[in-house]
Amino acid sequence: MKMTGENSAGKSETTMDDVQKLVKTKDEIEEQIKAYYDVLEDQGVGVEGVLVDGEGFPRADVNVYQIRTARHSISCLQNDHKAIMEEIEEALHRLHAQEKAKREQDGAGEQEEAPEEAMEQQVTLPPPFARVDAVTQGSPACGAGVRVGDEVIEFGSVNTENFQNLQNIASVVQHSEGRPLRVTVIRDGQKAQMSLTPQRWSGRGLLGCNIVPIQQ
Repeated sequence: MKMTGENSAGKSETTMDDVQKLVKTKDEIEEQIKAYYDVLEDQGVGVEGVLVDGEGFPRADVNVYQIRTARHSISCLQNDHKAIMEEIEEALHRLHAQEKAKREQDGAGEQEEAPEEAMEQQVTLPPPFARVDAVTQGSPACGAGVRVGDEVIEFGSVNTENFQNLQNIASVVQHSEGRPLRVTVIRDGQKAQMSLTPQRWSGRGLLGCNIVPIQQ
């Protein structure tokens, strides 16, 4: 559902208020996604964790219904998040075009900065501190949806603010074997969240991906 630019027949224009409403919706969606990931972490499973026992019956040690509901909700909300980010980008472009047209019409020159520039700063994602440069097929990272080129802004308790070196990530992985970690990355200019469970597999390490630091 578009929140801006719906009345093409009238004099409706995109305003800062329109953009702020979209950003508020984006923040609410991100909070909902985080809440559902917390549900999966509390249950000790990730997005891909098996929900049946060795005999094919639903696991008795977890709330299968709650987990399936959380997984479905995360999938739907991630689609909503992608859509709202596209709306924000479109709204900012329209706002920029409107301001440019007004400056040209009024001859105002460069006296005022376009208000969308300030808003772009508000919706800008935090700078990544690491990048995924390899993912092995069949690994925990591959199963969680990690892709080569993903730029990491959150890895469990490690984030842009407290990251010092790769040992920070290694420590989190070692202490989280068998437990899902929330991983947030920038992919194609948009934020994506995953649940990654470090665990033993046929390959080396607990993840099956290679992460390198990004020099700030």
